[in-house]
Amino acid sequence: MKHFIIEKDKSYTFSDYFKLDPPIRELLDYFGYSYQINEYQFPEKAPTDMQYFSGLHKQLKGHIQYVNLNNEIARRESLIAPVLFKVALYLKIRVDIEYPVKVNHQLKGKIDYFMRRENNLLIVEAKKADLQRGFTQLAVELIALDPRHEFVSCACRFGRVTASFVDYFGMKEM
Repeated sequence: MKHFIIEKDKSYTFSDYFKLDPPIRELLDYFGYSYQINEYQFPEKAPTDMQYFSGLHKQLKGHIQYVNLNNEIARRESLIAPVLFKVALYLKIRVDIEYPVKVNHQLKGKIDYFMRRENNLLIVEAKKADLQRGFTQLAVELIALDPRHEFVSCACRFGRVTASFVDYFGMKEM
């Protein structure tokens, strides 16, 4: 018999998984998923007009110089949100902030940033400096957005955990 850190009848939010810090493989196994670390090959040439994003670097450098980035809210508003807003404007998609999700009593909570376009979905979880725990929370959020739960019907799911200066990316394969 396996011992789970998750109690079957107990209610959990996404942020509870961050606080619990369960072993990610055991947590994903509990929900019927597995975990692999793979190298993702980004396309050599992105089909993007990089000129559109040219002023963003200067803006972010200014934020780094003139904003005290010692807490999560400051980093979210100064470094993460400007990038997501610029991408959203470019792609003409919405950015939902603190997006509420409830699948069941163990898969519920708010996603920091939620963006979807046609068959793709991106969620961004902004964390202090604990990327591993943030990635555990991101994994549960990706599970909650599985089409089997009928919450959203996007084929490709991507996630990003960021501490503003370092990022982890996750992809849920269908």
